[in-house]
Formats: sequence, C-alpha cells, structure tokens
Amino acid sequence: MIKSLSLMLRKALPLWVSALLLFGAPVHASEWTANDDDSLLLDLRVGQLRVGNGVRGYQTDNGVCVDLSDIIMSFDLPVRLDKKSRRATGWLFEESRTFTLDRDDGAVQIMNKRSALSASDIRDVPEGWCVATQTLSRWLNVELKIDLSNALLVVVADRKLPFELAEERKARVSKIRPVSQFDLKSLPQANDPYRFWRTPSIDVVASVGGRKDSLGNTQLDRRYEIYASGEVAHASFDARLASDERGVPESLRLRAYRTDPDANLFGPLKATQFAIGDVSTLPTSLGVQSTVGRGAFLTNRPIGRPDSFDRTTFRGELPDGWDAELYRNDQLIGYTQSRGNGRYEFVEVPLQYGQNRFEIVLYGPQGQIRRDVRMIPVGPDSIPPRETYYWASVQDAGRDLVNFGSDDFEHFFGWRGGVGVERGIDARTSVAASLFSAVYDRRRDTYLEGSVRRAIGPTLVELAAAANARGGYAMRGQLVGQLGETAISAESIWLHRKFRSERYDRDLRSEHSLSLDHSLKIGSKYVPVSLRGTYRQRLNGESAIEASGRISFNIKQINASTEIIWEQQKRAFGSDPPGRLDAIFRLSGRVGGLRLRGESRFALAGYDTGFRESKVTGEWRAGEKSDWRTELGYDATNRRGRLAFGHTRRFRNFALTGQVEAATDGAVAGSLSLAFSLGPNPGGGGIRVSSEKLAAHGQAMAVVFQDSNGDGYRQADEPVEKEVEITAGLTGKGEPTDKTGRTIIGGLAPFVPVLIGIDASSLPDPFIQPANSGVVVTPRPGVPMTVELPLVAAGEVSGTLVRSGGRVAGGIEIELLDRNGRVVKTTKSEYDGYFLFERVPYGQYRLRLAAVTAAIIKAETTLNAQVELTKARGLVDIGTVEVRDALRIAAADSDGSEKP
Repeated sequence: MIKSLSLMLRKALPLWVSALLLFGAPVHASEWTANDDDSLLLDLRVGQLRVGNGVRGYQTDNGVCVDLSDIIMSFDLPVRLDKKSRRATGWLFEESRTFTLDRDDGAVQIMNKRSALSASDIRDVPEGWCVATQTLSRWLNVELKIDLSNALLVVVADRKLPFELAEERKARVSKIRPVSQFDLKSLPQANDPYRFWRTPSIDVVASVGGRKDSLGNTQLDRRYEIYASGEVAHASFDARLASDERGVPESLRLRAYRTDPDANLFGPLKATQFAIGDVSTLPTSLGVQSTVGRGAFLTNRPIGRPDSFDRTTFRGELPDGWDAELYRNDQLIGYTQSRGNGRYEFVEVPLQYGQNRFEIVLYGPQGQIRRDVRMIPVGPDSIPPRETYYWASVQDAGRDLVNFGSDDFEHFFGWRGGVGVERGIDARTSVAASLFSAVYDRRRDTYLEGSVRRAIGPTLVELAAAANARGGYAMRGQLVGQLGETAISAESIWLHRKFRSERYDRDLRSEHSLSLDHSLKIGSKYVPVSLRGTYRQRLNGESAIEASGRISFNIKQINASTEIIWEQQKRAFGSDPPGRLDAIFRLSGRVGGLRLRGESRFALAGYDTGFRESKVTGEWRAGEKSDWRTELGYDATNRRGRLAFGHTRRFRNFALTGQVEAATDGAVAGSLSLAFSLGPNPGGGGIRVSSEKLAAHGQAMAVVFQDSNGDGYRQADEPVEKEVEITAGLTGKGEPTDKTGRTIIGGLAPFVPVLIGIDASSLPDPFIQPANSGVVVTPRPGVPMTVELPLVAAGEVSGTLVRSGGRVAGGIEIELLDRNGRVVKTTKSEYDGYFLFERVPYGQYRLRLAAVTAAIIKAETTLNAQVELTKARGLVDIGTVEVRDALRIAAADSDGSEKP
C-alpha cells in the first residue's frame, strides 16, 4: 500500500510542479516580452481635464505599465531621462521632492528615502522604459487608476498638482475668457435699466476707543462712517456721512451721477459722464488745479481718460484707518494714509509714452485689500481724428454739499467754473482750448488757454499758452516720448509776473525739467530706474536746482524702491543755504505669510541730518476668518516711538477689529471697530447683511440651471446645478453655487464690463457644458444684478480634413462657429487629417479655417461643413471636409493677355 502511494506521488509530482509554476509561482520579468497585442494608448485624465497627448503602455503579466518619457512630458516634470547612463534625475511636482533613478544600481531615491527596484518595476520595451502603474503611483505620491474599457489613465490626488492647475488655467482662459476671440459687445448682455428708486447698499464702520497722552490727559473717542450707494431718479447716487471723534456728524457728501461708456447720455450731447453734488473738476494746462467740492460736471470724454496728456490725478474714497498705495507699471510710486476727509489723492502723477498701467491698492484695518487697475495710453491716437471732446463744470470748491460745522480755510475756496474742448485734427494732431474762472487765495482770476499737440515719431509734443484778465500770460512746452528703451519727459514753463497760477508757486518765473525712466538688466532681472532734474527761477532773482532718482527692485515677493532727492538754492543776495539731500525707502510685499508695507526717511545733508522717521506695517492671516496686524514707527524729530497691535475677526455678517498701541512718551490708546454692510438680497428679497463691502463695488447673482428646452431662460421645472464655480473677469469671485443653484459674486469694479461665466472644469459631468461663453455685466456700485447661466447637453464633432486632390491636411487650425458667427471651439487636425471637437453644446454649427492658417497655406477660410448636435444625435462625424485653394486673381497686360 505504501509502495503504491509512493509511486503515485512520484508520478504526480511533475504535474504539481507544472501547475505551481503556471498558477502560483512568480514568473521572472524576462519571460514577458512586448508585443503589439499588449500595447495600449491611454488618455491621461484628471477629473474632466485631458492632460498631454496620450500615454503609451503595455498590459503585462503583472498589470499595466506606462512609458516614463510620456509621463514626464504629459505632467511637464523637470526630470532628465538619460538612456545611455540609464539614469533619470530631477524632482516630482515639488522642488523638495528630489528624484534619482539608477537602473544599473537597481535603486530609486526620492528625497532621503532609497529603495531597491524589483524586476517588475521597469520593463524595457521598444519605446523606452515602461514603469508599472503601482510603482509610478508610489513615486509620484498619487493614485493612478487604469480604465481599460475606456482607454483611460485616471489620476487621483488629495491636492492640486502643478500640471492640473496649469490645465485648469488654460481651460478657464479658453472657455470662459475669450478675450482674444471676440469683443465683449458681441456676447449676451445683462441689461438692468436704471430705476426711479433702488434700495441702497450701506457700508458701516463704527469705532470706540480711549487714549491717554503723555501729560496724563484722557479722552474717549466715538467715530462712525457710513457710505451708501444705490439709485434714485434713474441715476446712481452715493453718500458718505462721517462723524468727528465725539460721534457728532461732521460732514455729509452726496452725489448723483450717470456713467455711460457708449456716450448715450443727454441725447445730442452724447455725454459719457454727468454728476451733481460733491464732484471733482479737471485741471487746465497752466492756470487751474483739480479741486473737489459741491457742484456739477458734464463731459463726453472717454471713461478713464487722463486729465492732461502727460499727467493725471487719482481720487477716491478712503475710509478712516485705511492706507493707499499707487503703482505705475508695477513700480511703487506713491503712498498715503487716511487724513480724516475720507479721500485719497495722488495729484499730478506723471505719465509715460505708451501704455501706463496704474494699480491703486487700498488696505483696510480689518485686513481688507481693494485693487483698482486703470490703463491709460499716451500716444498719437489718444484723440481720434475729427472727434471732439468737451467738458463743463461749476463748483463751490472746498465745501461739501452739506456742512455741519465751520469750514477750514483752504486756498481753493469759492465758486469756480468753466468749459473746455479738445479736437482731433488728424491721426497725429489735436488742439484744445478752455475758459475758466476761479477763486484762489480769496482772489478771482479768469483764464483763457489753448494748446496744440503733435505726434512726431515715438514722441508727443504739446505747446500751450494762457492769458488771464489781469494782463498776465504764460507758456509751456512739453514732450513725452520713447528714446530706444528709455521713456523721456521734458517740460519748460514761463510765467509773466501778472499771471498767477494754481498749479505753480506764486513767485515762479520759469521752470525747466527733464525726466528719464529706464529698466536696467542685471543678470536675469530688470531694475527700473527713474531720474529727474528741475531748474527753477523766481521773480526775486533766486533760483533752485533739484534732482531726484528712484530705483525699484523686487526681492522675491518684496517690491522696494529707494528715492534720493537733492536740492540746492541760489540766493540773489547773501550766501547760499546748504544743499538738502534726502533719502526715502519704501517697501511692499510678502515674506512667507507676512504682508509688509513700510517707509523710512533720512536727511543725508542740510541743516539737520540723520534719520527722520520710519513706519512699518505687518499683516498676516491666522486663518480664513482671522487676521493680525502690527505697526511699528519712530519719529526722530519728536523722539517718539510707537507700537500698535491689532486683531481682526471676520464673521459672516460683520467684522470686529481690536487694536492697542503705546508710545515711548507714555501715551497709550485702545480701540474696537465694527464693520458690516447692508444691502438688498437678490436671492430671496429682504436685506442681506455681510462683512464684505457692498456699497463701494458691484455685485452679481448667478443662477446655474439645466436648460432643458434650449431657450436660454429658466423655467420653473428646469433643475438647478449646485457646486458649480463661477468666474467673473480677473477680480470677481464667489462661492460655488448652493443647493438653489445660486451664488453671489462681489468685488466687481463699477462701470467696467465683465464676462461672468461658468468654470466648465467644475462641472461634474463632461457631457454637460455651458450653453454659451457667459453673460457680460456692467456693474453699478451697490446694485446687485442677476444673470442666468444655462447648461446644456454636449456632444462631439469629428471629421477628416483633406486638400484638393485628396491630400491629407494635417496640422491645420479649424474653428467651430455657432449660429451667431462666434467661435466656440478651436482644434487642429492630426497628421492624418482627423479632427475632433469635444464637449460641444447641442446646437447648430459651421466650420472654417483660422484666418492665420488659411493665409499661410493659401486656402479659403470657408469650409463646406455644417453640423447640428441634438439629444438624438450627440456624436456626429461629418466625414471628409475639403480645404479649397484660394482663388488667384489674374492681372491683364496692356495687350489684353492675362498673366498670373
């Protein structure tokens, strides 16, 4: 029996061994070889995003592997793969996550962790190195999922990866912000007519605090500031009520106005702006300064046009406790703090030839940051030929519409008014004239002024002359231009003794100035440098020379500038005073999570040299709802140091700020501020309470819904879509849509058209897409507008592009146009002529070649291809589409024969 059993075991052993090798024992990687039957071409996906142009791979005996070089290219990884040395080095998604792969050493090192390679980690295939997806997931610290049924390689990560963020940005630009494809005026507009009355939005800031000075005196301060904006009598209005330190109303400003960039105000006047109440006026060339006060203003000048061709003035609301910075072409050139009058002013800011990009950044005590970007061009086309601009104003300068107390004396008190016109003669020449009457230092003057402007090459030259009723006169010559890569500005002024100007010193006889702006390249960095020199002559024979230089530079995220000012006066009699040499250092930026702003002043030469004053403000965020702020300053003249420390906590409906401060002279202070806003609730009626500023900016409520019948309007039975993200130009943002499909977008710049659209990358279903590119809204301050954004089902359009004679047309850009002629999608044909438009909303479309491509290949833009996507026909292949050669028009010789 035992002998028989032993015989049976010996016979069965080879079968068991064979079965074990076939089903249980591991097979060495060398036994698997790459073949066409196992090859794969996978689409790399992250959510709805398609990354790269596909990844090659193989189905092995131990799972799926993918080509490492394809992964590097698709993810745009900074990894160098050297097949000769059989090494790969670089970093994976983060600079700190260094990566070294050594095939000969059989090891991989990621950061400080080194591990050995197994036989199945990397396969040698004809295309290169094929890495197992499980291994690649460990290296990249993500999850790679294989979906062979749909030929997909899906990336799942617990964070936003660099390539994912880049693809999302590209998707937003191409789908939501089609600035380069068509004009905003061609898109659907959200028209919200003015009403006789619209409930205003109100911003409130109230504070209470106590202080003790160095002598031991104590005082309790109670302040509030209320700003409101809305509509009345079919016009916008705003109002600002501010108190003094005792809580007693101190000033009330009121203004009603209309702004229309299309110049449709007041019928034949074709005005762009009208304001009554507390307004600001425009300056003239030589006589009159820009002022604020109660009055009226009317103009048809384009919105944002500078006051004069070489300088402009910025004014705006600046609540108590706020600071303002001014940047020109990303250079910090100005800084101001609230002065108690609720306004910021940057007066007579010089302009450079070309495009001037100004950014005004406001910083609030509760951690608020408000940005206002303005583009001001200076060039030959600043006034179109045969266009006439005008302005007219009347004003009681220096006084608010409603005054609660006595006025402080100012130079510009009194009624003033005037008119001005500008006319474009041709593409390079324009003229201007103005007549103005004003009171300055309690004396009235009337000015008649004229100027002519001419573009000469890359320069703009203006000659101006003025005369007053007292027999005085003045002349000025100006030049703004570009000399190579250097911006140049020059000015000369001559004033007759009977000509008294608000813009220049009373005893000035002449002034000549020259300024240069240039960016020096130091290594890979550009450092802006500004130089200015001024020579003044006075009526008493004295003169002065002033020179200044400013250098701006960026150190990582810190924008810093240093300004040196030198002045030397020459006396007509006696010895000259010592020259003055001052230095100012300003900085603004971030160090980690700390936001820094500061300024220091030094006297390097003169009567009193040394350090004068300094102030540094630091702000950092302790969470989404919490901010800290500290201020450190020192005044050397008074030998007084000051330290302040504050904390802001933002709640849904309001924000609280507490601050304490102390000085080296023994003074201490503390305050508590409450900020909140009230406004109409566009969602369900009633009043909306928010910690955001509702009155100073525009708002929009977006409703996202599934447009079942395709009419573009929401019916009661059409469902809404939640958790959808909305984009609104470059500044507006809001929370994802709630369960009612709504979200409110705040912080919109007033009277600046903005495209509000759906971020298609946030949609859960790739076959549901926005019905259009969005809706253009022109926000009005304090007024919430409502826009409906429809979603429709989407499909695909494919075909093959060929040239005449059946030749393949590869690498050609094709555009998909909707029924209104707008480009909704673009794509390029593949090497074999195949093209594909993905995620196309249902509707009727036609195809054409991109204009640039058609010009290069000398073909007609029109393609004989139309298509309609419907629910029943969501995937359409239109077959072969022929590209027709452009017609060549033959020219006839004198003998009547033709030649091509």
